[in-house]
Formats: sequence, structure tokens, C-alpha cells
Amino acid sequence: MVRRTFVMAGAVVAALGLLAGCGGGAGNDDAGDGGTLKVAALEGGYGREMYTQVIEAYKAKHPGLDVQLQISKSIEDEISPNMKAGKFPDVVVLGQGRKAALTETLIKDKALEDLSGVRDGLKDKLTDGIVGNLNTDPYGDGKTYLMPMYYAPTGLFYNKGLFEQNGWKTPATWDEMFALGDAAKAKGISLFTYPTAGYLDSYFFALLADIGGEQFYTDVMTYKQDVWKSPQARQALDLTTKLLGYAAPTTVGYANEQDFTKNQQSILDNKTLFMPNGTWIVGEMKDAPRAKGFQWALTPLPAATSGGKRYLTTSVESVWIPSGAKDKEAAKDFIAFLYSDEATKIFAQSSAIQPVKGLASTLTGENAEFYRLYEDPNVAALVGGFASTAPVEGVDIKATLFDTANSIISKDKTEDQWQSALNDASEKLRQAGK
Repeated sequence: MVRRTFVMAGAVVAALGLLAGCGGGAGNDDAGDGGTLKVAALEGGYGREMYTQVIEAYKAKHPGLDVQLQISKSIEDEISPNMKAGKFPDVVVLGQGRKAALTETLIKDKALEDLSGVRDGLKDKLTDGIVGNLNTDPYGDGKTYLMPMYYAPTGLFYNKGLFEQNGWKTPATWDEMFALGDAAKAKGISLFTYPTAGYLDSYFFALLADIGGEQFYTDVMTYKQDVWKSPQARQALDLTTKLLGYAAPTTVGYANEQDFTKNQQSILDNKTLFMPNGTWIVGEMKDAPRAKGFQWALTPLPAATSGGKRYLTTSVESVWIPSGAKDKEAAKDFIAFLYSDEATKIFAQSSAIQPVKGLASTLTGENAEFYRLYEDPNVAALVGGFASTAPVEGVDIKATLFDTANSIISKDKTEDQWQSALNDASEKLRQAGK
């Protein structure tokens, strides 16, 4: 997936409730008949067919309604020109964390429709802790503007078969991780890669919480003064710089939107052990060649201290309505339908798992193994990301934190320069947030 909408911005949630039964369908069967409803969606690793099927199911309940789907791997490039001209889609499936930052821009401009009514209508169906944070309620006022569409555990993906063949165990501590890196190097295998540097968001969020605890993580996400000068921040950069020293030599050259799947392929070819990614990787690479005995598996980052808590950053994709949408009430009804039993089953067939109570317990195969990690008492689900502020020209702290990894591998920048740039960006955003 070229860049999935990664990670809910806001407070840490210690665990996501995954149990309880699934309720009935949502939505008003009388709404939206006649007229046109325009839906725009990012085509990510889950594909496009699921949207077509869900729309057909919705149209069956609303005879005469024309639902027009616009779906693309670069949906921002397609809808932004029309939005600037005042022509808006009614519903957009697109979260935060993409390079174009369209969703973040609309949040900063306060150009999203209030979806609190939709949220309240689904309160008995949604997984505990999935709303009421800075991703869904970006202004901290108790009002929801972005509904969580899909959620997925992210972490380090690897070939379980390769580990079994070599008698290797997944590392529980960083010392074990680097020892494994040395053992793999002796066999001509690199320890680490990433599709693009942006995928390091899941890595860094989990690492920061692990090293400094949830309060430290929140301090980083909300730009506490000089937080990047702290010993905990330095430890995070120390570990990462060392890890990047074990990166596959092809990582930086392929870490772009055209070639990122080649870095992912290195896992399938047993050329690299670990990469940060999400559960969509299974579907995204389903037709790719792979080593004999290959089996996808997922592990949290190693713990900073032996026996310490380990974190799984949870990827959440969002659905929202632009303030300039033509038919907001029909759009809200359609969003409510997206959480119905009928729709959730369609999405789940493409491994797009929604934050609906009880759904995770119905999963099978690899997906069941991935989501079962949430049941480990030593693993905490991390729902978070950088808080929004007024725009600051020339400042993109996510790019500074993630993209600099390329320059660390290539040795174009030092760890000290990385730390200094992060603290500078954080301080500017702290001032903007006052």
C-alpha cells in the first residue's frame, strides 16, 4: 500500500476491547433515495472491489440513488483541484499520515462536518477506545469529525518459516535483536528494511512509548518543551541509529512510491528479516513470489528492558465529510451503513477489519494470529500520533522524524543533527499550539 493512513492522533489507549457481540445494521433505510452521492476513497492494500460491493448493497436499500465512486491510489491528487473550485465529494475515506496531508489540512482549516450524531448512533457497536481521541475529535471538544473505518495492528513483519528453519526466536529485547542481526548477517541476510521511511511511524510511536512510558509518548506527541533533548528521546534515536546500521543495502534506493514493493519483496525472498508494516501486507503481496515455506508473522518491537511492556501501534483509517459537501445528511446515512453487519462482512473479506465489537473474534488464518496479539497481557495497543497545530511554514515533524532515516543510512546526516532538527521542529509546533 503506497501510504496508508497511519495512526490515530491523540492519547494512548492501553487496550482495545475486542469482545462482545456484533449488533444489527446501522443507518436509515429511508435516507438518501434519489439524487447523487459522491464517494471518494483511497485505494490501499485492501483493494477496490470491497467498495464496489458495499455501494451496491447500499443502493439496494435506496432505489433511485446514484452513488458515484471515485477511487485511486493517489486520491488527493484527483479530488483536490475540484475541492479548490468548490466541488466536493460527499464522503471521503482517507486518513492522516499521507504525504499530501489533505486530511490534516482540512482539520487545520476546520473544514470537516461534525459527525457526533453518527458516532452516537453507533456507540454500542464501536470498539472501546476507538473514538474520543485527537484523531476522531481533533479539537478536543468532545465532537467527532472523523470516524474510524478500519484498524489494524502494526509492527515488525517477518517470515515465520525462515525463523523455524534456522531455529531463531523473535527477539524480546534489543540486545537479542542485534544479536540476531549478527547471526543473520553471517548468512547474508539483512536484519531490517522499510517500504518507505514513512512506515517508521508505527515503529517510532511504539518505541517512544516503550522507552519512556505512555506519559513520555504523550509529551512527544504534544510537543512538550525540549522533549527531544531528554535522555529517553536520545535512547530512542540511539537504538534506531544502530538498527539502521543493519538495514538492507537496497532500502533507501527502493524507499519511494514507485519501488517500495521491492523492499517488501526482500522479506518474501528471505533477504531481510523484519520490516514495519500493517496487516494489509498479506493482501497487497498475495500474488508476489516467495521463498519455500514462507508464512507471514507479526511481532511487537523488542522491549527496552527485559520483561517490559511492548506496544503495537494501531493503524486507523478514517472516513469524513467535507464541510462543503452538497448532501451532508445522505452522506451521514451512508457512513452509518458502513458499520452495518452487511458492510462489515464485505470489508472483512478483503481483510479490512473495522473497529466493531466482536468482529476480531470471528477472524481466521493469519489475520486471527495478528489480532490475537492484542490479547497478550504484556502487549498494549497504542493509538496515537502527533497533535494538530496551526501550520508552521517549513516544519513537518513527521518528515523530520521518519524521512531522516534515509539520510542516517546513507550517512548524509548524523544522529546529533537528527536530534537537533527534531527538537527545533517540536519547539516551533509547541509555540504554534499555544
